[in-house]
Amino acid sequence: MIEENMVEDRIHELATEVGVELPSVRCTGDDPVLPSVFRVGTAAAVAVGAATAAASALLGKAREAAVDEAREVVVDVREAAVAFRDERYFRIDGATGELWAALSGDYRTADGWVRLHCNFDHHRDAVLAALGLPAGADRDAVAQACARRTAVEVEESVTAAEGCAAAMRSRAEWRGHPQARVIAESPLIELTRIDDTGPAWPGDEGPRERPLSGVRVLDLTRVLAGPVATRFLAAHGAQVLRVGAEHLPEVPGLVISTAFGKRSCRLDLRTPAGAAALRDLVAGADVFVQSYRPGALEALGFGPRELAAIRPGIVCVDISAYGSRGPWAGRRGFDSLVQMACGIAHEGGGGSRPHPLPAQVLDHATGYLAAFGAMAALFRRPVEGGSWRVRLSLARTAQWLDDFGRVDGAGTPDPDVSDLMEEMDGTFGRLAYLRPPGTIDGASPYWSSPPPRQGEHPPAWW
Repeated sequence: MIEENMVEDRIHELATEVGVELPSVRCTGDDPVLPSVFRVGTAAAVAVGAATAAASALLGKAREAAVDEAREVVVDVREAAVAFRDERYFRIDGATGELWAALSGDYRTADGWVRLHCNFDHHRDAVLAALGLPAGADRDAVAQACARRTAVEVEESVTAAEGCAAAMRSRAEWRGHPQARVIAESPLIELTRIDDTGPAWPGDEGPRERPLSGVRVLDLTRVLAGPVATRFLAAHGAQVLRVGAEHLPEVPGLVISTAFGKRSCRLDLRTPAGAAALRDLVAGADVFVQSYRPGALEALGFGPRELAAIRPGIVCVDISAYGSRGPWAGRRGFDSLVQMACGIAHEGGGGSRPHPLPAQVLDHATGYLAAFGAMAALFRRPVEGGSWRVRLSLARTAQWLDDFGRVDGAGTPDPDVSDLMEEMDGTFGRLAYLRPPGTIDGASPYWSSPPPRQGEHPPAWW
């Protein structure tokens, strides 16, 4: 059972951390919802509830209403928890998409376990090269190569080859790691002002029917955390333009399921034409969300200060795996790898073998918290001025989840979600999907359009 007022108290903590006042949130339901000893449902309710409350506060602000007069916000624990694995329920004409490549997964090593992430071809090639295997090697060959090495040896060799891997560590081992100490000193949502300039955001020009009507969001993210953040903003009325590139790989199922309510264009930022087109888009944007490795966009001329110079008042949201400081700053990572590194998979399996969370919880939680951070900056900008930067990491979210404590939920059966499903026709076929979680009285979230094809739209605002 959830401790009395736990969700409301945690939402208040988040609001205090980013310097905003939120309307109260009514929470229904209890943990456990999903099979885990971690309080996944509680964390989901807090993240979704905070983001939904921020949307309600922005709608009230636009209508010059006091925070206490904002519309009622409700978050249900079951609805929030299952939203954290919405990709599992997504269907195109009744069929599911492939989420994992053949070589991705956990492998036993000479002293423990390691997880390899091979969903992108270049990451798969890096793993094979690091293990001394030829192109086309199968899973058995990878397993044999890992078994001859220690987990950390595999992790370090794959990382050095610019691939993605994580040794399974216990909670205590991770807490003693230099990167963990840096993360422990970092805020969950780091919200800072870049400069003192910047106009009021478009929503201040008149009444709006939806919380984020008139807000333009550039989405330069892939896989899950960033796309979840921008999909949530789209569900509350933001104009979201996803900027991909033909040379950047995608996970086919995820790139569709996270694209509801968005438009999609492609730009090669390595070219003068692509960079110029992005600068034109930035000049009309309010929020810029990116999940490149720390420093990657700065090298292309699109760091936060460069963005603020192009568009005074912009809100820059940066999402990374392990944070922007410390010895692992800039290291490639994904939810499943961070669960291994931070001790979550170790605890879930009782230490004998890895057992992940019942959802990509770190990705989804970070996504909703990123949306919340972006809206907090939008809330503060008209009063304080300036351009803003929001920074989050999956590893810091892992610590946040850990701090919720534990629940007797390992044997919890999967919930029935049929009452939460909706359908929509799109260019891919008949789509079945979970509706956006969280409700605002009279202004609840919805997606106004189905997922587009990649690069379907021009690089322009509408």
